[in-house]
Amino acid sequence: MNYQTIAALDIGSSKVCCLIAHVTKDKKISVVGYGYNASKGIKNGVITDINEATISVCNAVEAAEQKAHEQINGVILNISGEKTLACLRRSSIALKKNRPISQEDINKVMDKGLAKINIGNNDLIHSMLTNYKIDGGEDLKDPRNIYGEELSVNILLGMYPSILRRNLASVVEAAHLNIDSMAFSAYAAGMSCLVEDEREYGSTIIDIGGGTTSIATFKGGFPVAFSTIPVGGINITRDITKGLTTSFEHAEDLKIRCGCAFGVTQDEYENINVYPLGEEDDSSIKQMHRSDLIRIIAPRVEEIFELVARKLETHGLHNLQNHRVVLTGGGSQLPGMREVANLILNKQVRLGGPRNIGGLPEPLANNPIFATSLGMLLFATNNIECKPKKVINRPLGSNRLMKIFNWIK
Repeated sequence: MNYQTIAALDIGSSKVCCLIAHVTKDKKISVVGYGYNASKGIKNGVITDINEATISVCNAVEAAEQKAHEQINGVILNISGEKTLACLRRSSIALKKNRPISQEDINKVMDKGLAKINIGNNDLIHSMLTNYKIDGGEDLKDPRNIYGEELSVNILLGMYPSILRRNLASVVEAAHLNIDSMAFSAYAAGMSCLVEDEREYGSTIIDIGGGTTSIATFKGGFPVAFSTIPVGGINITRDITKGLTTSFEHAEDLKIRCGCAFGVTQDEYENINVYPLGEEDDSSIKQMHRSDLIRIIAPRVEEIFELVARKLETHGLHNLQNHRVVLTGGGSQLPGMREVANLILNKQVRLGGPRNIGGLPEPLANNPIFATSLGMLLFATNNIECKPKKVINRPLGSNRLMKIFNWIK
């Protein structure tokens, strides 16, 4: 056999997707099976019903296995939801001035940063070295043979509450599968949608899913920030359901066929048909202006990007010049999303589908709905994680409080 079989499992609030791929020794990925269906028992990226979620997973996996003509034992699993946590840990060492930086110095600063990491009541999902700095200067990928007084490196940590991770594991195990590795949804989406220059010079991927919007910022080729907001495409559909007093299914159909993130004058003259809740025969149809539908959608879309702007501001990324934004995920397909994002975020914005894997089956090719699941295949074949030497579970912030207490004492 000249290839390795890997599988990605994307458990989302609106869909569950399973991809099976063959990976050659030169890391070429070929998707040989896929399956997806509407998800149940999952809300905002969190498991709410183990049995229903397990059935959703089993259906997607079985469909993928049938297309691939093979069974899988393990999967790469996505992690999403507002409970994801990310932070930067800085490690630095003093350098000898009479010689340039060596591999020994790089190992030393890495070992110091990874010696002991406190993750509180969380599981460590990601641990990645980002670019180096010499004397607090510009980011460097390789500091060897350069003179300086201090060498530092940032380690990006991605964490997820242990109890929520155990619920996900219960669903996967109930489907008779093992978890081979895990990846934040936005990180995976960035791997599949961003081109190399965007990851290098600075870009933020915004993955608008059903129940959550996941955000990852890349710079220097590495992710430097992760965050999530608990709002997505399902919230827009629910707003339509309430605003027009119709069923969720009809509201979703209206959003897809007639929805837009902002209105124009001609929408005042265009009519749409609405089925009142519980009355789905043609005799009960009500006609409304398309502008009424858009007036329900627009505030929620604006809220999504205003919350994204706050997250970027928290990470110190909101005012960066030449920083691009790429929208992906099922929610990004709503007409007008790019224009609203451009207005609120004040950045260059483009729509992005998976583009870093060739020869995809027709339903997957350049389809933003599958950005995360395809990105997990890339994550598995280009893993840059570094393993901490010791992980401790102590309430986050306790060290600082203890130092303050001891100082007062």
